[in-house]
Amino acid sequence: MSALGIQASACAMSTTVNHLLLRSNAVVSTNTFISRPLRTKKLPTLRVSMSSTPPSQPFEIIVKSSITTPNKLGDCPFCQRVLLTLEEKHLPYDPKFVDLANKPEWFLQINAEGKVPVIKIDDKWVPDSDFITQTLEEKYPSPPLGIPPEKATVGSKIFSTFVGFLKSKDPNDATEQALLSELSSFNDYLKENGPFVNGKDISAADLSLGPKLYHLEIALGHFKKWTVPDSLSFLKSYTKDIFSRESFIKTRAQPQDVIAGWRPKVEG
Repeated sequence: MSALGIQASACAMSTTVNHLLLRSNAVVSTNTFISRPLRTKKLPTLRVSMSSTPPSQPFEIIVKSSITTPNKLGDCPFCQRVLLTLEEKHLPYDPKFVDLANKPEWFLQINAEGKVPVIKIDDKWVPDSDFITQTLEEKYPSPPLGIPPEKATVGSKIFSTFVGFLKSKDPNDATEQALLSELSSFNDYLKENGPFVNGKDISAADLSLGPKLYHLEIALGHFKKWTVPDSLSFLKSYTKDIFSRESFIKTRAQPQDVIAGWRPKVEG
């Protein structure tokens, strides 16, 4: 999870791959696809073959369902990250929506840990948003979404500081300043290197960070009446660009689901 060990909206950012994933001796290359470099967990292996054309059948992907609207994506930024990757790579997919508060038996048979997202690649069910996106990059390298290692840590602390501020009950505990510091650093980075993390083209880093900034905007606006300062103009332009992309609009959670997902963590 985040650096604070907090699970966002009851969905998993990463899971331990179990017997459902068939291991092989081939390792998916991650040299140019680095989106969360602070992970210490060893990712599993999966043999994949590169393809220049989309699959003939859509990918089956299991995601969190909305608690307010049937057959809509729920408030899981890690599910959205994978869907954004599929959208940006123009890969067809068939989402299966699961109520994480009442997990069906067929889902637990696929992933006994009961976490999402899970996607079927080459007849194998694959969990973990990091591993899924890396595998998709390896198998379908065009358009490329990888980022160089020196840019891998950009914006990596925003989510944990957002959660710390959101959950804080003490206005003097410096959690707001910690978040502002991370946002300001990211704003300065974009000023020199933007409009996206990897320059002019969107990358895996943006597809990971975008959903988290979406949660930040909605949750802090609702629970703390807080907004990103206008002085962080490059950050505000960045979020506007990300949030207005067709891929993001198609895969975003509804605001009411984001609010409902964070409420127990804020008020509990």
